Amino acid sequence: MRNFKNLLVWEKAHKLTLAIYKATEVFPKTEIYGLTSQTRRASASIGANIAEGCGKQSAAEFARYLFISLGSASELEYHLLLAFDLNYLEKELYVDLENELIQIKKRLISLIKKLKADS
Repeated sequence: MRNFKNLLVWEKAHKLTLAIYKATEVFPKTEIYGLTSQTRRASASIGANIAEGCGKQSAAEFARYLFISLGSASELEYHLLLAFDLNYLEKELYVDLENELIQIKKRLISLIKKLKADS
């Protein structure tokens, strides 16, 4: 069993989730059950699935949860684009969040490849 808190990808995902929660505070109140909720859930799902995968016994199971995290990251990528296109996010913040998300996706892919190579 692995400690998810020791993984840099989890740490980055957690920091991104905190930033997403802060960024979505300014979304319109009419979006509280829509885009705000979906964006926050997708973001939190990245780190949560990394953590859950760390609790699994095999590398294959861990990799499966990393793939789920990757899917959540892609979902978040779309939600950020939608929020930007709806003018809920300023361009600079959107670019910063997207760049962090891209780095997380790259790290997830690298970790998945490493797990597959080791097994």
